[in-house]
Amino acid sequence: MHNTKKYALLLIFLLICLCSSALAAGEGDVAGAVQSTWTTASEQIKTVVNTVVFPAIDLILAVFFFAKLSTAYFDYRKHGQFEWTAPAILFACLVFSLTAPLYFWGIIGM
Repeated sequence: MHNTKKYALLLIFLLICLCSSALAAGEGDVAGAVQSTWTTASEQIKTVVNTVVFPAIDLILAVFFFAKLSTAYFDYRKHGQFEWTAPAILFACLVFSLTAPLYFWGIIGM
């Protein structure tokens, strides 16, 4: 019984391979199909990145920026010297991330 299952799975696998190659050969333009699929998918990818990924990165950087700014202020009150490096780097990254959707897609070519 165990061998019967193996042969059945092998037969199904071979049928799938034959059918998929026949479907691709029937069209004759696999590159065109891939290109049209990419065109459709690229718009969806762009929408998801603009509405989900960039705002999530912005939120994370904003939280880190304000947390670092507050710890730098408390260090200033304790030691009398304000350390600007980390808050400045986080602020620059936040500005870069906030403006990224304006130029990011032009660089990639979408």
